[in-house]
Amino acid sequence: MNAIVALCHFCELHGPRTLFCTEVLHSPLPQGAGSGDISGQNEQAEEEEGGIQMSSRIRSHSPAEGASADSSSPGPKKSDMCEGCRSLAGGHPGFVSHDKETSIKYVSHQHPNHPQLFSIVRQACVRSLSCEVCPGREGPIFFGDEQHGFVFSHTFFIKDSLARGFQRWYSIITIMMDRIYLINSWPFLLGKIRGIIDELQGKALKVFEAEQFGCPQRAQRMNTAFTPFLHQRNGNAARSLTSLTNDENLWACLHTSFAWLLKACGSRLTEKLLEGAPTEDTLVQMEKLADLQEESEGWDGSEEEEKPSSQPNVAEGQELSKCSPETSLMPDCNRWNVAHRRLSVFRSLRHMRQVLGASAFRMLAWHVLMGNQVIWKARDMDLVQSAFDVLRTMLPVGCVRIIPYSDQYEEAYRCNFLGLSPHVQIPSHILSSEFAVLVEVRAATRSTLYPTLLEDEQSLNKYEFVVTSGSPVAADRVGPTILNKIEAALTNQNLSVDVVDQCLVCLKEEWMNKVKVLFKFTKVDSRPKEDTQKLLSILGAAEEDNVKLLKFWMTGLSKTYKSHLMSTVRSPTSSESRN
Repeated sequence: MNAIVALCHFCELHGPRTLFCTEVLHSPLPQGAGSGDISGQNEQAEEEEGGIQMSSRIRSHSPAEGASADSSSPGPKKSDMCEGCRSLAGGHPGFVSHDKETSIKYVSHQHPNHPQLFSIVRQACVRSLSCEVCPGREGPIFFGDEQHGFVFSHTFFIKDSLARGFQRWYSIITIMMDRIYLINSWPFLLGKIRGIIDELQGKALKVFEAEQFGCPQRAQRMNTAFTPFLHQRNGNAARSLTSLTNDENLWACLHTSFAWLLKACGSRLTEKLLEGAPTEDTLVQMEKLADLQEESEGWDGSEEEEKPSSQPNVAEGQELSKCSPETSLMPDCNRWNVAHRRLSVFRSLRHMRQVLGASAFRMLAWHVLMGNQVIWKARDMDLVQSAFDVLRTMLPVGCVRIIPYSDQYEEAYRCNFLGLSPHVQIPSHILSSEFAVLVEVRAATRSTLYPTLLEDEQSLNKYEFVVTSGSPVAADRVGPTILNKIEAALTNQNLSVDVVDQCLVCLKEEWMNKVKVLFKFTKVDSRPKEDTQKLLSILGAAEEDNVKLLKFWMTGLSKTYKSHLMSTVRSPTSSESRN
């Protein structure tokens, strides 16, 4: 995260001062940050914590050194600083942490070396301790602009028995140029910075109570003549934060905390690039997942009210919750134990085409695309599930209704993919129907073994696949355009399986766009048949098979898209524009 975290203090003599800051460096260390570690090379103290390697490096021109700083270096001069304004003593090496995962450095010192960063931090420090103050003076506040950056500031008090009001004023600020990111990080920063502040205040309170017990300052001040308090202060009045907390390792601890804060805050939010609107498949998956969650919540609520009477229902619900996101979108997924499935038998559409043969595969694919019921009869449930996983890739998600394996025939309105055991009787009118296709998986004899299959496909060598239908698809039939394009991609050996999968995605999205136009034209606008036929000609889908495909795929449109169209039509602005 490109940000700076700083600890600031309001000095009674010099006003707002920056005590300690940590910045992120994505490039080599700036001049002076690592060039002066010649003498201190052997004294580096390194420790690893959460992937961050911390080390100390001497900076030859540190602004905190005062007199040794160059005239061009930012920061106040030594004469303008007191003990309370200084964090790192002259010649202190400072702190550098190396993140091995991202090759990012977190550098801590009193002031940023870069003049522009010093000016930004300085201005944020002044505003956080002077004009930008929340009610009660303690608490978080947000301010800034695009020129000087946006600031998350949390002001607080530290107990000091020698200070006016027995307390000193500090703030921890986080500066970055991304306003949206900083606002979204508000809850995270508030919790973590509040933890750092509580730790500092707790240490200072112990020191304050010990000093007050030994030498109470309130009674001593009451007995003192009415002399201006500033003239009474001795040299120890403006004490450093290390003496107020009695912690010599305070700055090392703050560096670790600030570096972790920058790393954690930068990794908790990620940006995703979305190329255009979500596809119809994505919308349908989201809707089905939301419906499934609502059903499970309603089932849980009814379970609490009615108290479960049958143990099998509880087991079914638990099994349903264990289904993977992909299979949980299917009906009756609780009947299918995905955890015990073997590796896929059919690896891809190309592989299935090689196994079934070109003509049988074309018949099967035609029925799939037309929305007819596809029935597989086999003993091997894994084989049936594998076949459905491959065939469903040709259809939009909203058009897929699967019953993976059943002991009885299910009607077509319930599913367009049905797996049956071999002993199930299928009604005769279904076997002779032109709206269904049956794939029987039988035990293969020696004469029907597949010689073209590889040796590692032993699971398919023992099967014979018979594809029958009441409406066989002739080889010379044109068929839907998308089927011809799918076959062309499958027969092109120059295209890998991954490329073919991407071709399928593009083809489905292309035809879903035609479905959207047809739905808007016929269902929403209610245009006459003559205009619809002209539209189909323009879309390149005037053939009978293409029209049937579009009508079937129309059932797979998402509820989100349909409701959007209907709300647009009913709105007054759309009716006015149409008139």
